[in-house]
Amino acid sequence: MPLDAPLDLQPFTIAIPEAQLDDLRERLARTRLPQQLPDAGWDYGTELGYLAGLLAYWRDEYDWRRAEARLNAFDQYLTEIDGARVHFLHVRSPEPGAMPLVITHGWPGSVVEFLDVLGPLSDPAAHGGDPADAFHVVAPSIPGYAFSGPTHDRGWDPLRVAKAWSQLMAGLGYDRYGAQGGDWGSMISTQIGVADPAHVAGIHLNMLVAGPPPDTDLTNLTPAEQDALASFQEYDKVDSGYAKIQGTKPQTIGYALDDSPAGLLAWIVEKFRTWTDCHGDVESSLTKDQMLDNVMLYWLTATAHSAGRIYYEATAGGTFSPRERIEVPVGMAAFPREIIRSPRQWAEARANIVHWTDMPRGGHFAAFEEPELLVDDVRKFFRPLRVS
Repeated sequence: MPLDAPLDLQPFTIAIPEAQLDDLRERLARTRLPQQLPDAGWDYGTELGYLAGLLAYWRDEYDWRRAEARLNAFDQYLTEIDGARVHFLHVRSPEPGAMPLVITHGWPGSVVEFLDVLGPLSDPAAHGGDPADAFHVVAPSIPGYAFSGPTHDRGWDPLRVAKAWSQLMAGLGYDRYGAQGGDWGSMISTQIGVADPAHVAGIHLNMLVAGPPPDTDLTNLTPAEQDALASFQEYDKVDSGYAKIQGTKPQTIGYALDDSPAGLLAWIVEKFRTWTDCHGDVESSLTKDQMLDNVMLYWLTATAHSAGRIYYEATAGGTFSPRERIEVPVGMAAFPREIIRSPRQWAEARANIVHWTDMPRGGHFAAFEEPELLVDDVRKFFRPLRVS
């Protein structure tokens, strides 16, 4: 996709003023928590006792400067594409034959999700892998999220983001590249496959929402299809309230999320617990620091409101996924605790599936939860798509 204008790349280093961290600690110290029914657990939402403990850790023990230094260990840039500021990590491989790869996060995630996969993807030899599997990794923050936010105009739906990523990769000099993502990153990556098929070599996903094809006999489903339909129904019944709010009134919830660190943490940590393969113990999948590193990118940039707008824009534009079948090669890493688990036969009606792996464990946040499994699968999928 041709550039409207050459990219102006500005090197970027995260440097949060100490006054912002002082303000956060003061707000945390003044937290007013709601009451909870004596017999309530997580069924009513984020559980009071767990949240109170995590808030205390955030206030008294959490070290943002550690997270800041870890992010700053990677080259970062700001640029402007289609009127929006775009922040991205650009992790160049030491291998001359590395393949460019754009990886995209979702909600309520951020580029923090990718910190454990950037090294193995870009420098496999340093992590016990084959240097022939190396990637030049580009990890952008979606417009509206963290240092890519807030956005200032309507219409930043997955298709518009996909077109921006195509411009980003072209502006970095990458004529042929791969794309990877889950959650919104999946929807953006599939849109790349339709918007820029001349340059994207293949798409690797760890979530693919595909309903039953029109000719499916719903009275005679296979066990995999029954499980898929049940996952759709369970998500819609008990777990989609956040999406309905952000898809219809994102500004309303934005006031609470950008003003209250306790509210923001409660909004996000409930999804970490529900969507990871943790069997009710979220810290068996993600550490306190991992969850808080991610939440801090929303808090420090005051972008929870603008991040939520992608639900509104996708709903308004009908661009959750491409209307066309995705014809570029698609690989799928199917994690057992994914929110919505589309079976392969349904996915094949929507996309050119050439690679499928049923994972032994893991949930919605693949790079966060199971970085080694995800990296191995990304490598396998792209091997036959590389140019020798």
